[in-house]
Amino acid sequence: MKYRSAASLLLASIPFGAFAQRPIEKLGRGVVAVRSSDTEVLVSWRLLGLDDQHLGFNIYRASGDEDPVQLNNEALTGGTNYADGDADLSKDNTYFVYPVVAGKEGEGGNFTLTADHDTEPIVRIPIQEGGTIKFVWVGDLDGDGEWDFVLDRQTSPQTLEAYRSDGTFLWEVNMGKNSENQDNISPGSATLNVGNWDGVTVFDFDSDGLAEVAVRIANGVKFGDGKEFKDGKNDDEQFIAILDGQTGALKATAKVTDKYKSDGPLAARFGVGYLDGKRPHLVTFMKNRQPDTGPFNLVMAAWTFDGKEINQEWEWHRGNQDCPDGHNTRSIDADEDGKDEVHEIGFSLDGKGKLRYSLAPDVVHGDRFQIAKMDPERDGLQGYGVQQRNPSGLLEYYYDATDGKLLWGHSEEFDEDNPTDVGRGSVGDIDPTSPGMEAWSMYGVYNAPSNDLLTKEDQGPWPHLNIFWDGDILVELFNDGKFEKWDWENPTGSSKLPRLLTASKFGANPTHGPNPGFHGDILGDWREEVLLVNDDNNELIIFTTDQPSDIRLYTLAHNPAYRNSMTFKGYVQTHHVDYFIGQDMEMPGQPNIRYAGE
Repeated sequence: MKYRSAASLLLASIPFGAFAQRPIEKLGRGVVAVRSSDTEVLVSWRLLGLDDQHLGFNIYRASGDEDPVQLNNEALTGGTNYADGDADLSKDNTYFVYPVVAGKEGEGGNFTLTADHDTEPIVRIPIQEGGTIKFVWVGDLDGDGEWDFVLDRQTSPQTLEAYRSDGTFLWEVNMGKNSENQDNISPGSATLNVGNWDGVTVFDFDSDGLAEVAVRIANGVKFGDGKEFKDGKNDDEQFIAILDGQTGALKATAKVTDKYKSDGPLAARFGVGYLDGKRPHLVTFMKNRQPDTGPFNLVMAAWTFDGKEINQEWEWHRGNQDCPDGHNTRSIDADEDGKDEVHEIGFSLDGKGKLRYSLAPDVVHGDRFQIAKMDPERDGLQGYGVQQRNPSGLLEYYYDATDGKLLWGHSEEFDEDNPTDVGRGSVGDIDPTSPGMEAWSMYGVYNAPSNDLLTKEDQGPWPHLNIFWDGDILVELFNDGKFEKWDWENPTGSSKLPRLLTASKFGANPTHGPNPGFHGDILGDWREEVLLVNDDNNELIIFTTDQPSDIRLYTLAHNPAYRNSMTFKGYVQTHHVDYFIGQDMEMPGQPNIRYAGE
């Protein structure tokens, strides 16, 4: 694979200190081991964002009660994984991984693969019995450098639960009577995770090394310390709350606007962006509907938390502006000025809450959109979206995410009696012969930068979620419990896509429709995990790759764009980094981050 450092060239042209360093989790090594065959174990670990790219590693194995034995003769400087074919798998095997700096071993991590472990690419985390789980969020709640879990229970009333990375229960929050209305259009004032709403996210908002939980609340919520919230003047009055990640206790609240209160509670989507380039901001997207199935009121706002108080940084109201929204929000630095913007499917706000551009009237409502470095030769980032019943006949479109300029679109004649809803669309590098990323919905696979058609309609993969799983640099696909890979040399379409793995064979289920509770890079090297649950909802089943790779990239979670994306839910979408990742990619430079708590 060819590497060139365009990111480093860009930074070299900017005066030192022009961009603030973004505080992000100080992660551990994320060591994980899975049994990949009857005789072999794959051990994988993180390269961190601020590690030297040439950093070496030593790996040791302790079998049963024996002393650890070093497995490598020289420090490992290739892909951050190791295939061990010599272990006695009838015993517990603990793997230790240490970075090597100037000939000395630094702080490392370890993982134990239990005796006679099943052959499966899975880490199983036991949790409490409970109701159906829809979403799982990750954050370092206890400051140990590994990802912990916050999840919802779709009961009535609803609850949130938190667990350490090993499944140790931490706390429960009961969302109370105002979470019992679970209508997916107009839910209750404290309802979470219905339709395209979530109203929760997890992040280290005050950058002290411990993650908090942000949640939209109303009267009747009972926190992890048993205290009940009663500050609302009535049940429709809503608040932003920051909870202590270790206890679930309330740390601070801020009142949500009551401008649209006469139309009922505001449903919410939450996420995180570094809107000033240096502090994490809670990004909130909130809507309710005017009477008689009228239009929606939309208000977006940004908030910061300093460890004691929540401060609203700005608030934007759509009003009569033609700014089409969809079912997802993204926060990413599309113009590469060091500050994130807030993006919807049809418009963008800058970091101060000012409208940057609208894609209307060409673009209307749609279910999915992506922002990524799709064209490695073009400045900034690019966007791709799909459309729902667009009266112009527009089906899908590709645009410059820095200024909203439409670069191409595919249309058909509009049929008023049967308008087309293009429900899915995705981008990623799935064809190594086509420069940049491909874009596809149900109308063929196109090269995104050139708009060249690469396949016919019935030969493209199903456009759901992309994941990095096997050992190459092209993306794989996850849909409805199936791990798949498109064969660019023999395109056969989604119905006959080559299958890598079937989750149901391991007792694992998607948590809502075809979607996982979470997906993203949370264990091992740069490749991604998919988090599902078992039938009884008392086990988190984390799929993590069992295939070796010689590709060496820092953990995707230390890329600010990717980390932001991990915080957003809505209609679940693929996460993207802010550099091109694919065939003939340029080696990314170190991200402009610092470790929170240091």
